[in-house]
Amino acid sequence: MSAVRSPWRARLDTLECHFTWNLNSQRKHLFLLRDILEDIGAEDGNLWLGHIYNLQAHVHFLLASEEETPGSTMSDALRCFGQAGEAFRQVRNPVADEGPWLLVNYGNLAWLHYRRDEWSESLAYLGKAEALLREYPSSIQGQPHQEVLAEKAWTLMNFGRDGKRSAVELFRKAIEVEPACPVEWTTSHALALAMSSPPDDSSPEQEADILETLRCAVEGDPVNLYIAVVYLERRGMTDSRGIAERARELTKEVLKRSQTSYSGIRPLLRVYRQHVSLDEAIDVANEALARHPTKRHLKYGLANCYKSKIFSDRDSPFIEGLMSQAIVLYEEVCSLYPHSFLLGRITLASLYAQSSNYDNMKGDKIFRDLLEIDLEPALRQILYNKYAKFLNFNLQDRQGSIEYHMKAAEILHSSWHQRNSIHILTQIKNRRMNRMCGEIEDFLAQLPL
Repeated sequence: MSAVRSPWRARLDTLECHFTWNLNSQRKHLFLLRDILEDIGAEDGNLWLGHIYNLQAHVHFLLASEEETPGSTMSDALRCFGQAGEAFRQVRNPVADEGPWLLVNYGNLAWLHYRRDEWSESLAYLGKAEALLREYPSSIQGQPHQEVLAEKAWTLMNFGRDGKRSAVELFRKAIEVEPACPVEWTTSHALALAMSSPPDDSSPEQEADILETLRCAVEGDPVNLYIAVVYLERRGMTDSRGIAERARELTKEVLKRSQTSYSGIRPLLRVYRQHVSLDEAIDVANEALARHPTKRHLKYGLANCYKSKIFSDRDSPFIEGLMSQAIVLYEEVCSLYPHSFLLGRITLASLYAQSSNYDNMKGDKIFRDLLEIDLEPALRQILYNKYAKFLNFNLQDRQGSIEYHMKAAEILHSSWHQRNSIHILTQIKNRRMNRMCGEIEDFLAQLPL
């Protein structure tokens, strides 16, 4: 068999699919991605459903390959790949059994069976993928078929800012080749462009181009409330006129829909927090949850609204009661996202620290547990900054607080939390009242800012 497998493996390596796209397979990211995909759901005839199932299956495969993982088995992977194929047939063309939209799915199945040492099944799907490639050659010499470009683009949107930047270019190529492309391609191209270029990193010209792309996407996909809310949120960052009124109009429509994470409720709540009021944001989140009480991402949305209210109005006589509600909700959400709710755990620790009903050690345990996790730099920076403040204000550990502010500042990731830690260290240095002032001064002087 080994003599046969060498050219066989070479043929598999040429397939465009999740197994050959060098996707981030870090375990913590896979858990997060699994939760994101589950929250998207399958309601309302999601036009990306085939792509969702394909990526979901790949995540199950990777988690099941490493070690025993609750909720992810090889059977889950095989089931999701099968659901992906069925979803593509229903969305793309219910009459034809096969088409180029199945290229990635067949490639995935060929690889899955190969990794499971199921040789005949792997060869069968490899043959199907190669047959589709011959029947539907790419319109661009040396490039994958536009259906493959679009699926790869959608997939990469789930892999950080670099992935989103790559997705913008892949969507652009797919749309250029097929001007009469499915509407979801242009909509997702606009979303990828917006997500890959935050306002702080965009020039006025780039921001104008992003807003125009989003506006055109809204016009071209009028039933998609998610893109409508994202456009509203982005527009409000430069011009807040009429944002509150439009947000209230969109709320009526969003609340009528099935509440998946693509319904638009999450960016809508951000718009309320930024441009309407925190009280109205809480009301909208509560109404959405009342209509769909089992949706965990809605509980997360309400918890975030509580957090914003607490941190913006700490002197309110009602804040302790609201804090108790928030803590109960965050505890529940943490249990519903046992592997991926890291920012929520940091917030929960901070709430424990501020509430008179909880011991500081409860918050300290959460922070120390999180410090043991291998986090990406941006999350680790947030954790260090928050823990530094907890040590200072709650445990009166001044030296430990300074050390963690230094840890946050030295991570090479530009963010508010880095700037905040640097600002606090600078204040301590300028006061000249701490024995570590000299060390802080030397540290700040060496920072590559």
